[in-house]
Amino acid sequence: MKRSSGVRMCTLAAGGALSLALMTGCSGGSSKDTAASADSASTVKALSTAQLKQRILAQGEVDGYKVNAIGEAPPARSRIRASDGKCRPLAYVLAGLAPADAATEIGRTVREDKKDPTDDATSLDDMADGKFETALKDSLDLDVTSLDLSSYDGNGAQQALKAVSSAIEACATGFTGGAAGDEQKVTKVTAVKPSGTGDESVAFTAITDMDGDKGPLHAEVVRHGNTVATYFTMNIGAMMAGKTYTVPTPVIKAQSAKLK
Repeated sequence: MKRSSGVRMCTLAAGGALSLALMTGCSGGSSKDTAASADSASTVKALSTAQLKQRILAQGEVDGYKVNAIGEAPPARSRIRASDGKCRPLAYVLAGLAPADAATEIGRTVREDKKDPTDDATSLDDMADGKFETALKDSLDLDVTSLDLSSYDGNGAQQALKAVSSAIEACATGFTGGAAGDEQKVTKVTAVKPSGTGDESVAFTAITDMDGDKGPLHAEVVRHGNTVATYFTMNIGAMMAGKTYTVPTPVIKAQSAKLK
């Protein structure tokens, strides 16, 4: 990959993009049970912002990762576009947002705490092309996860997961989406096995394409009662090197523990 290709891939990953999902759950029971369940769901109230702040991951709570409040606010939901309306939930997730409008919502950035590689050269500019590529990939080879917690009234959380599951199926062949003016092309969305945490979960991989540079982005959406945890992970170095990566399990486990 040329330097210009690496820069394009960095821009692509920074923009976000991806999609796919598996959903776990079951149904059944009498109509009387269903009515009682619907009645119960209608009385459920969303957690407050203060309650979400107590439940979202904080610095020091997951080994090997740094947790920070989002320095730059994610794009407003109203600015997110998708070439097909059915794919909008995936576009939201790839923008670091919950898949559906929520009563309350907050976010964090969880970054793998990895030491920068060392090199005898005083700067990247001093390196030969081959060494430059290796150093660039090594320095960018770390998982960066956008973590979003959202809470819903009634059965809104269940509907949010259903929207992701439906979008993964409907958008398998791809779509174009993202913040207005910064849309990106997703060529394929694939459902993958989720972590199995929470009450139900969906996960997907989205293949993005910018000027011929293709790379995977990964996401998982997990419901804990009426609260939804959305994870969107990118690893620019792995994308450039063609290496496999996923939404980091330690991050999902640590966040899930705070939502039990």
